[in-house]
Amino acid sequence: MKFLKGFSLFFLYPFAMFVLGFWGGVRTEHFFYPGSGMTQDPQTAVSATDEPEWPSDAAITDAEPETAGQKEQMAAEITGTHVTADTAYVLLERDVDTEIETQTETHIPYSYIGMDRLQFVTAVESYSKYPPLEEQERGFVNEEIVSFSGERVVVRKNYRKTEPQGGFYLAVSDHELVVYREDLQTIYLYTGIMAETLPEQVLLQVMQTLYLEDEEQLYSFLETYSS
Repeated sequence: MKFLKGFSLFFLYPFAMFVLGFWGGVRTEHFFYPGSGMTQDPQTAVSATDEPEWPSDAAITDAEPETAGQKEQMAAEITGTHVTADTAYVLLERDVDTEIETQTETHIPYSYIGMDRLQFVTAVESYSKYPPLEEQERGFVNEEIVSFSGERVVVRKNYRKTEPQGGFYLAVSDHELVVYREDLQTIYLYTGIMAETLPEQVLLQVMQTLYLEDEEQLYSFLETYSS
């Protein structure tokens, strides 16, 4: 009996230590890794490799533009198209009174190369406000953009070939030399000549409203003092 009792104690002690060690290991795992024993619902699990669903082109594209010019304009605005040396330049010249229009296709003017649409619009607006003297002599009214893309730019210049009546007055408006018709109400053209660039004596005459009898005197004056 003593032998059996000693034998039982010999095996009972290691078994108890094994149980205590297993229980301690489980408690330690739960302490450091809470929720490790939980399972994830496969229906709600999200794979890390799932790709987001992007809207199709049809979903993000507005209605198709109605004209080819509108398509070119939209493409230029979206892609940031720039004018290059290979861009075709189409010039339409129109008489606003007779509505007769001529078309010429040539190389893009060097000054426009490298411009995006916004820069091109700004350049055309500036040209309309300050046209060269030869354009003014032809009766230039304004310039407008018909279409714009990297491959082809179309602009229209409008002219009115009517002879002005009477003389002209030169005056200063916002530091700029401006030409008025004889009624002193209608602006004939903005010269782009700043008042401070004129000789003092000439500036005094202009400040007192300088009168020029005809176009010959006017353009002679402008050619003399334009930069």
